[in-house]
Amino acid sequence: MAPPSGLGNGQQGKGVRGLAKQNIDWANLGFSYLQTDCHVRHVWRDGKWDDGELVTEPFFNVHIAATALHYGQSIFEGLKAFRCKDGEVRLFRADANARRMANSARRMCMAEVPEELFLNAVKRVVAANIDYVPPYGTGGSLYVRPLLFGSGAQIGVNPADEYVFMVFVLPVGAYYKGGLKPVRAVVLDDYDRSAPLGVGHVKVAGNYAASLEPHRIAHDKGFAVELYLDAREHSYIEEFGTSNFIGISQDGGYVTAASSSILPSVTNASLQTIAADMGMDVAVRPIPFAEVPSFAEIGACGTAVVITPVNEIVRDGESIKIGPTDGCGPVLQKLYTRMTAIQYGEAPDPFGWTVPV
Repeated sequence: MAPPSGLGNGQQGKGVRGLAKQNIDWANLGFSYLQTDCHVRHVWRDGKWDDGELVTEPFFNVHIAATALHYGQSIFEGLKAFRCKDGEVRLFRADANARRMANSARRMCMAEVPEELFLNAVKRVVAANIDYVPPYGTGGSLYVRPLLFGSGAQIGVNPADEYVFMVFVLPVGAYYKGGLKPVRAVVLDDYDRSAPLGVGHVKVAGNYAASLEPHRIAHDKGFAVELYLDAREHSYIEEFGTSNFIGISQDGGYVTAASSSILPSVTNASLQTIAADMGMDVAVRPIPFAEVPSFAEIGACGTAVVITPVNEIVRDGESIKIGPTDGCGPVLQKLYTRMTAIQYGEAPDPFGWTVPV
């Protein structure tokens, strides 16, 4: 898909332009906001979506009574585009993110973004910012953030009559510095990520707002991430603050938690497919916290991190050590290597996950 020749609705040349490509230190990118040239924006009103436009200015005028501000009608997604070994830029499993956003929209009584519109918007904004896709070999990628929120004014507790769908992009490096070096996690029993029958299974902005305080507490205590247990009993593993939970059993099986409150991770689903393809037994089931010491390896998985090994989990002052102390376990390493090789075009993609932009 060729980059668009201009920006819609009189936006060309206006606003804040992105950081020049030549000024980016590709090898040392972190995971933080970096301005690119433009984002794509669609508006839903009167029952239909408009054709969208590319906008350079990274700001949005919103009504003071917008439902996103008052009633939390805001959902988002996260995916990546990769500059591959052959020079092609490819998206990874954008169709899965489109379906997950549609599911989130239904739960939050929001206008759904059709899959075709979602995919076209993602391709359009990546193509328009193609120079910000990190070069192959740097370990970086272009992070893609689709966002849908209620922009219509509504003081009564009701859904909005107008919605904005936008997609912006930014080049990123590793979410956790140091690659596959293991991190420590903590269980904070005074906090729950989500309630049973709540909205933990959809990617709602409010879920992350609720996690900010426990994440700060975990960070202040020296932990990279917090691990949440089920809200009803605090006996079963749900997920890490930003990632799904993976356990590798002593016999090399892949185990991940089952719960109606867990966000279905595209990365986790992909790793399960890869694990099965590699001959591993894959189990999605309730995992009692008491089972943690029995695992040979534990990891946190998600779009930003792919896999981060977790070698220690602390609860009530009791430390549980898992796997290698100074590196990634062999099974998680194999899964990570296979996954990233597919993403960067270094290995065949037998699953049809990657799509050229």
